[in-house]
Amino acid sequence: MTTRILALDQGTTSSRAIVFDLDGTILGLGQHEFPQYYPQPGWVEHDPEEIWESQRQAIFDALRAAGIAPGDLSAIGITNQRETTIVWDRQTGKPVMNAIVWQCRRTAPMCDELRAAGREDLVRSRTGLVIDAYFSGTKVAWILEHVPEARRLADEGRLAFGTVDAWLIWKLTGGRVHATDATNASRTMLFNIHTGEWDPELLEMLGVPASMCPTVVDSAGVVAETDPEIFGARVPIAGIAGDQQAALFGQACIEPGMAKNTYGTGSFLLQTTGHDAVASHSGLLTTVAWSIGGERTYALEGSIFVTGAVVQWLRDGLRLIAHAEDTEAIAAEVPDTGGVVVVPAFVGLGAPVWDPYARGTIVGITRGTTRAHIVRAALESMAYQTRDVVEAMAADSGQRLAILRVDGGAVRNNVVAQLQADVLGIPVERPKVTETTALGAAYLAAVGVGAVAGPGGLRDVWQLERRFEPTWDEATRAAAYRTWQRARDRARAWVEA
Repeated sequence: MTTRILALDQGTTSSRAIVFDLDGTILGLGQHEFPQYYPQPGWVEHDPEEIWESQRQAIFDALRAAGIAPGDLSAIGITNQRETTIVWDRQTGKPVMNAIVWQCRRTAPMCDELRAAGREDLVRSRTGLVIDAYFSGTKVAWILEHVPEARRLADEGRLAFGTVDAWLIWKLTGGRVHATDATNASRTMLFNIHTGEWDPELLEMLGVPASMCPTVVDSAGVVAETDPEIFGARVPIAGIAGDQQAALFGQACIEPGMAKNTYGTGSFLLQTTGHDAVASHSGLLTTVAWSIGGERTYALEGSIFVTGAVVQWLRDGLRLIAHAEDTEAIAAEVPDTGGVVVVPAFVGLGAPVWDPYARGTIVGITRGTTRAHIVRAALESMAYQTRDVVEAMAADSGQRLAILRVDGGAVRNNVVAQLQADVLGIPVERPKVTETTALGAAYLAAVGVGAVAGPGGLRDVWQLERRFEPTWDEATRAAAYRTWQRARDRARAWVEA
């Protein structure tokens, strides 16, 4: 029987489902968007039932497109938007309120209080994270504090908490299984990444009963089977990972020192560090990359807030371009930026400087500056922000990158990919299959059912589409990076706190 893996790729704005074979070929795809809710400024919510319904529709669209039935699948892999938090009643299966999305800032005051109480070192040492509203723990605490009856029901053991992967597993199994994997657990601010267990002191700190937490399982391995009344067949759920960890796996970055960068609205650069949870002293996060056979592999992670979004700004804000793909030809009209630097700190700067008070700047403009110079500088900003994170990773891990593997919409642009190679001074590799997040979930599931022999099996599956070699000499590269750093530092602390 041909091995066919269904990957569920549940994202922030849409739910996707892709059927792969073991060569990484896409056999069928389905995608459905769902609404975003903004009850107050800075608050972001999703309806968990709408997440499930959009994912369910995407599943059956993908199966139809592939021309197969549910029973023809060998396994299911799940990857998901991370940190988004759902709390539901175990008896009724109903959420107690909307999901609080990873972008939501409602718990920022709670985080300020925790930092003021001196809990930052505890959180970082146990979880590898900083105290921030981004993560799930304070979201659960907020729900227990603000939803009527939630605290009582939680104390009675009635409530279940989970990130989106746990919710999908609950729905797919008809409420029989409440589980998450170590990658998603590592983004909650409640999970000890060194012991692999929910941390009693952190649970107590945030007032979250241990009874609410899902069972933590490996990222590859059969967790459960789908309920045939819901799914149409019994199919093993055998792979789970948060979206960025899934992309790291899908890029076959399995050896320590290997790294990938995903260029979306922002970018997430992850470097595998092996079985060592490398503590960051340079503004990065330490996270679980995956857990297989009871052994955790770790990664360093740097989050960049604005990369692909700078192209949307060129199109929708400045109206310098009509279509995103226009940037490649326009940027190629000039050999360089003519001294112009764009720092797209529209919502502050992320890793490694973490400055929420930075704002976007364009510096170096002269009378000779043209549209092409600004467009090229905007594209270069993606490469320079990535170098900032790469430098921080080298400082933390003691390893300099030899190659960067890239994926995401922005690096379909050859100019961006070449600029990234030139700015870093190392080759940049773009894979044939750019759906690396879903592919990673599929491969984890394939490992989970024994169709692929462990992570090492990915080496034979990953395929190079194009390799970009650096063309700048070291003097040019160093001077250009110094100019970027000067411009970036001028953007910092612009808004008065």
